[in-house]
Amino acid sequence: MSGRRSGSGVSSISDDQITHLVFKLQQLIPELCARRSHKASASKVLQETCDYIRNLHKEVEDLSDRLSQLLASIDTDNDQAAIVRSLLM
Repeated sequence: MSGRRSGSGVSSISDDQITHLVFKLQQLIPELCARRSHKASASKVLQETCDYIRNLHKEVEDLSDRLSQLLASIDTDNDQAAIVRSLLM
């Protein structure tokens, strides 16, 4: 079992630990989880993870924009608007 070495020469993580972490990551990504029967390479898992995170960021931005538009369109003196604002705080 070889270990990864940092710049100072101190072992930080073993190959087995990396394999285990990649496997756990693979289980968290829906695209990879659906193909559970196929063992993906570590590079494929990392690429899919990056893509998934980018998509999540885009989705959050889109939802944030939609929420901003919704809040801008409602009557600010309305009781419902106060409830929505309190939920968002």
